[in-house]
Formats: sequence, structure tokens, C-alpha cells
Amino acid sequence: MVRRKLEALGYHSADTFDINDSRQFRALVLWLEDQVIRHYKIEDRDDLRNIDSKLWDSSFEKYCKDLECPIAFTEQKECLEWVVGLAVKLEYNDDKQKYSKQVSDVIKESKSSAPIVKSSNPLDNLDFYSDEFRKGVNALADMLQITPHPNHLITLEAICTLIIQSLASENNLTSSKEGKPFPIMESDLGFDMGDYILNQAAKVLRLLYIHDLRDLQTKINECIVAVQTITANPKTDTKLGKVGF
Repeated sequence: MVRRKLEALGYHSADTFDINDSRQFRALVLWLEDQVIRHYKIEDRDDLRNIDSKLWDSSFEKYCKDLECPIAFTEQKECLEWVVGLAVKLEYNDDKQKYSKQVSDVIKESKSSAPIVKSSNPLDNLDFYSDEFRKGVNALADMLQITPHPNHLITLEAICTLIIQSLASENNLTSSKEGKPFPIMESDLGFDMGDYILNQAAKVLRLLYIHDLRDLQTKINECIVAVQTITANPKTDTKLGKVGF
């Protein structure tokens, strides 16, 4: 990430920069201050300029504080990344119009090169708020003896619910299927309590616990369905993979 920012700033050693090399680290800080940030006066940059000094770290710490760097100085690499980010920000603000034009040109090129996907779903071509669609929904509601709602989309949801319930009752989809009984009393608990009666009682307790968990899951699913009923919108855009807006 630092290397890409340095390339954007035009740093001469961006390709070979090693953040773990203390000499390169210090040289970069000096270059950023001299060429981009310019927070200090030229005569006040001597401490940063003396990159071989044993006191350079203290000078860098003071520099970070003067720039109001929010990162603790113990994390020197993170501090440098923040300083580089500040330099990029300042460089952008100095010639915002130039960079804004470059970004807009890139966006235009990406849009022009993007393939146009035509959907084969007829629902994508419908206008769900047209008078024709609204009249069609109300006419269908009259046929099914459903009282129309002022919002025709809510009326459409009621029509869908009625049709689903009717189809379910015709095909006996609501009837429960017979399952195969699970031999819970013959199953292995995974541990032995040392007494047959206690083992059987533990199996019963486990069965009751599983029953409670399933009941809880059913109630959670019912809550989710109830919320989806409120928030769902019949306008579906399959191109974006979204339901509603």
C-alpha cells in the first residue's frame, strides 16, 4: 500500500523502497517533508535532514506530534504510513481539479467498456407503478374477492398469499409427512453415568432439550418471515440480484 502511494507521489525510489531499512525510512520522511508536506520552515528541517544521527528517532517523534498523528509513536511503520497518506491528501488538495478530471475520465472509460447485459426476465420490463399495472392488480383482486388496498403493491402481496395457500391446500402441502421414529432410547449418549435408569433419564432430557431448540428455531423463522412480509417489495430486478429497492 505504501509503495503505491509513493508511486502516486512520484517518489524516485518507490519500486525499491524497503520500510524495514532504517536509512531508507529516514530518507523518505525527509523527502516527504521537503517535497510535499512542508510543515517546517527549511531551517527547521535540519534534525530530520541528519538521517545518520542517533537522535533522529526523537526528531521523527516530534515531527509526528507536530503533524498531529493519531498513532502511537511506538508503531513507527504505522506512523510512516499515516505521514505518507497525509502527503497524498495534501498533493491531491493542491491540484484537486486535475485529479478529479483524471478520475472522471477513468470512470467514463470503465462504463463505456462494461458489457450491456439484457435480462430475459419479463418482470424486469414491467412498470409496477403504471396505471395499467395498478388497474390489472385491482381487477385480479375483484376476481378473487379480495378487498383492494390503497397501495396496489400490498394488494398484490395479498393476492400472492391467497394463491399460495390455495395451491398448498389442493396439493396437501400443508399436511405433515410421516417421519421414521428415531430409536433415541437405544442411542449412545457419548458418556456413561454408571446406572441404566440414569442413562435413560439423560436421554429423555436430551430429547426434551432438542425439542425446545427446534421450537425456538421455528419461532425465530416465523419472526423472520413476518419481518420479510413487511419489508418485501414485489419489484424484482434479477440483473442486480435484488428484491425491491
